[in-house]
Amino acid sequence: MKKISRPARRNDVPLKTGGYARYISDLHFEGMLFAATYRSLRARAIIKSISIPHLPEGYCIVDHVLGLNRVKMLVNDQPFFAEERVNYIGEPILLVVGPDKEKIEYILSHIEVEYEDLEPVFTMEEAEKSGVIVYGTDNRITSYELLKGDPEGAFLSADETFEAEYETGLQEHVYIEPQGMVAVFENNRITVYGSMQCPYYIKRSLMQGLGWDAGRVRVVQTTTGGAFGGKEEYPSIIAGHAACAAIKTGRPVQIIFEREEDIRYTTKRHPSRIRIRSVSDSNGSVAAMDIDITLDGGAYAGLSSVVLQRAMFAATGVYDIPNVRVRGAVYATNTVPTGAFRGFGGPQAFFAVEMHMHELAERTGQNPLYFKMRHAVKNGGYTVTGGQMREEVKLQQMVQTLDRMSGYSKKYKAFQNTDPEKYRGVGLSLFFHGCAFTGSGEKDIIKANVKLKKYADGRVEILVSNVEMGQGPQTTLRKIVAEALEIPLDKVLYDNPDTDRVPDSGPTVASRTVVIVGFLLQEAAKKLKKRYDSAAELEVENEYEQPAYVQWDQNNFRGDAYPVYSWGVNAVEVEVDPVTLVATVKGIWGVYDVGTPIDEKIVRGQIEGGMVQGLGYASMEVMEGANGKMRQGTLTDYIIPTPVDFPEMKIKLIDNSYDFGPFGAKCAGELPFIGAAPAFASAVQHALGVPVRRIPVTPEYLMEVVDGEDTNCSQR
Repeated sequence: MKKISRPARRNDVPLKTGGYARYISDLHFEGMLFAATYRSLRARAIIKSISIPHLPEGYCIVDHVLGLNRVKMLVNDQPFFAEERVNYIGEPILLVVGPDKEKIEYILSHIEVEYEDLEPVFTMEEAEKSGVIVYGTDNRITSYELLKGDPEGAFLSADETFEAEYETGLQEHVYIEPQGMVAVFENNRITVYGSMQCPYYIKRSLMQGLGWDAGRVRVVQTTTGGAFGGKEEYPSIIAGHAACAAIKTGRPVQIIFEREEDIRYTTKRHPSRIRIRSVSDSNGSVAAMDIDITLDGGAYAGLSSVVLQRAMFAATGVYDIPNVRVRGAVYATNTVPTGAFRGFGGPQAFFAVEMHMHELAERTGQNPLYFKMRHAVKNGGYTVTGGQMREEVKLQQMVQTLDRMSGYSKKYKAFQNTDPEKYRGVGLSLFFHGCAFTGSGEKDIIKANVKLKKYADGRVEILVSNVEMGQGPQTTLRKIVAEALEIPLDKVLYDNPDTDRVPDSGPTVASRTVVIVGFLLQEAAKKLKKRYDSAAELEVENEYEQPAYVQWDQNNFRGDAYPVYSWGVNAVEVEVDPVTLVATVKGIWGVYDVGTPIDEKIVRGQIEGGMVQGLGYASMEVMEGANGKMRQGTLTDYIIPTPVDFPEMKIKLIDNSYDFGPFGAKCAGELPFIGAAPAFASAVQHALGVPVRRIPVTPEYLMEVVDGEDTNCSQR
């Protein structure tokens, strides 16, 4: 892609040269220094004193910001640098800055901090019951409740209830490129380059941390090697550190994490504990559900409130249950803060409800596929928040297609597991994912704005704050604009976002880039097309307008939680060794409704990657803490899937055009992650004939289950 002709700035850095992408570690500035973080060794303690060794010439300590020492987020509770106390092992206390990385490490190893230890809280159970208060008045970061129908009346008239508890663990993002930032202070302005998802999140956080106005802060995304949510909110901390170091030294400063530092101290997926109590009517249909969702937020609030809301909105899955109560809470613990991760609360909720429906089916001797479809929402049906399904729901077609592809129904009946050499099982999941921010978030909070700039030579540049991080917008957004303008693809330009040049079109999260920003660009291109033949340079803008049908009451969580949903159904076949209880995946099938795909190859890549990541979450990605410290710190002891772990996937797309998506497209990025875990877990349950209520499903866990040590189930 050619560089666009425009006036150069002194601190402009070409992020693409000669067809090669330049990642943050490829950026080198004259006189650049390096910085590394000194982190807390205690989970909860008062800092009494800090002893710094002699600093050689050219080295310095950075331990405060110029403005408010709080990272700007939904709740401003997390400091850039710890103040009087620390709240988790790994919390940043200060930076050592200088020209030589080895000397920086030497200085870090000789810093001594005197702590006064305070009693910590390490688990959700301790946060609820121990009496030790580490956050707020009762350790709750936030809590909510929503109602549908009359669940109390349904349970009062019930003869029998079934109740079970489901658990999910931590998960590390394992993006290819670790976290990294470079800050440059020049002409009384700060410019931060980095690996990120949300340039304007970082810009606003820097403005707050430095106490500066918008004109003095510039943020530029460098080519980003993966993110999965891990580079949504967390990079604001590193950007603040690099900026303060650059301002203090007057020289460019680079901070790039080593892999172990990244694994141990950056945000993770929220662990969850979800208890579901259900009751059936006289026809054997589920009449009511009472659902309690508890998430571990770690030491600070971060994005936990929205993760919890999304989990609650997915609490009954794809099922139209008439009477529901959902209560949710996030508890603070003295552990690494949890945060954004692909699926954003949905995977935890769908694992619980899918396994619950599977158990209900088996308890009544029914094929889980038929039982689930009896309860599945249909055209015109209602979600747990009372939102109506206005678009066509093609679940019946999708399930029939999946059954033919995988042979699920035949295999479910045929696998009797009488062979002593192997146990065979097949499982399935039905799921959706809401596209875009919840409720009125797009209209009232994000208020996305996009621009198209036409140059005199006919090229058109996309100006949005959304980033390419491997999911494909450099292709899909360009295709949308090129198609709408009826011009060749190579005439559409889209560079990495620079907040000096692009408007705030919202973050690259929530499966919103194509469906929301892509649609805005399509409409902007329609406006531009009317003037495209003009020889003059010109710009066209477009702002988000919420579809009139979306109605939402944020105070009571009532109405349309999302403008539209994408859908999926998965089947997984496993063999379980009867001695070791190692489960081997023998088949994977998926059918998806993502509207009309903009680029089918990219969508299939997203699906395959998402399913592998979800199967890793379900089967092998074990991350545990010991007294507040992560046991796993490398890719040797945190195991992720490789290409040999799973067989070739069979995937089919079902077209279901969406009126407010570009050329009919809906969201695709997060959806394929969600269904993998319950499909795998239910296959293992089918193979062994014992309940599976926790992921990852390791052989050690299965031994507990087979021995009857993990029941977590009650019946009245």
